[in-house]
Amino acid sequence: MKFAYDFHIHTALSPCGDQDMTPNNIVNMCLLKKLDMIAITDHNSCENVEAVMSVAEGTGLLVIPGMEVETSEEIHIVCLFPTLQHALSMQEMVYRSLPPIKNRIDIFGNQQRLNENDEIVGETEQLLVTATNLTIHDIFREVIQKGGIAIPAHIDRPSYSVLSNLGFIPRNLDITFVEVSKKVAKDSPLCQQYESEKYQILQSSDAHYLQDIMERINFMDLENKSIHKVLKNLSRKSK
Repeated sequence: MKFAYDFHIHTALSPCGDQDMTPNNIVNMCLLKKLDMIAITDHNSCENVEAVMSVAEGTGLLVIPGMEVETSEEIHIVCLFPTLQHALSMQEMVYRSLPPIKNRIDIFGNQQRLNENDEIVGETEQLLVTATNLTIHDIFREVIQKGGIAIPAHIDRPSYSVLSNLGFIPRNLDITFVEVSKKVAKDSPLCQQYESEKYQILQSSDAHYLQDIMERINFMDLENKSIHKVLKNLSRKSK
């Protein structure tokens, strides 16, 4: 069966995320767009994942716990986990690896923790939009140990991507999929190049605003809709 996905969505916890990116708004927009599977991937945190998962219960929308981690090389990596507990375990490590810098709301924006009723239950004081002291190799090792999948984010972009910051994709990393932005055509030279190198292409929205969430245009072929099946598919090497 084919399931429509968007595996890179931010909430109002990300300071660059719009305040309308609340659990209920995100789930309802995804349902309006007839998506089947999403991942919540805030910057260096997963504190709003549980609320989104709770809202999605019974709707048919599968929510995968995740986060977008920034490595010490200032590379963004989308990390997806089999359970919320695995994501929270990774969050503990990420929080320990962040520099002790407080968020400046007037500069970066709010970092709102929300419950399933879209009520603000707190503000995360630690600045989330900054690099950790974890290398790209550290991130891949820890995510894989937790049964998750790590995916280099938006490799087409001129900043915060593995290609912009390293100039290449390290061959000694267990990478099967690379992510491109929503405006990149699947038959673009970039996609063709990395597909020829046996990488598979994942296209997600990196949505910080509700209207940017992906339409029903990208599909994953699975036996059934489950986090286990998604992660298994994302770990499958290209033929």
